[in-house]
Amino acid sequence: MSQRVDGLDLADDATVEALVALQRASYAVEAELIGAAELPPQRETAEELRASGETFLGARRDGRLVGAVAYVRDGGTVDIHRLVVDPAAFRGGIATALLDALDARERDAEHWTVGTGAANAPARALYERRGFTVAEERLVGDGIRYVRLDRSGGQ
Repeated sequence: MSQRVDGLDLADDATVEALVALQRASYAVEAELIGAAELPPQRETAEELRASGETFLGARRDGRLVGAVAYVRDGGTVDIHRLVVDPAAFRGGIATALLDALDARERDAEHWTVGTGAANAPARALYERRGFTVAEERLVGDGIRYVRLDRSGGQ
């Protein structure tokens, strides 16, 4: 199955509501993986997403939003703030397609950074396959370990 990746218009009510639902489902899986009761994005509203200042790309299959990546570009740095995939579509190439689209869109970036739960093995493996390496690991709320992964230039 192929998917189409393009920018998401968060001014569109149907798009932002689909993104809220997608994010809640995806982060519920991550919370379980890392031993958290809940992650902050599970409580975000449509209004909070719209006000995030992030640029969103979405993956659609048969017109349905099945994945999204959001980031902030600051000078030569791309900071990936979130990568979410519909749990029913895990291991279907969606995260890879989203990151490929982001790499193409921001090909001139000099530095890339992303964070995830240290125990989120699938996310860590995905980023490490793309050249990211652990730059920082620290304890955050509720005893959860967080890792920041960085890489230089486009891959």
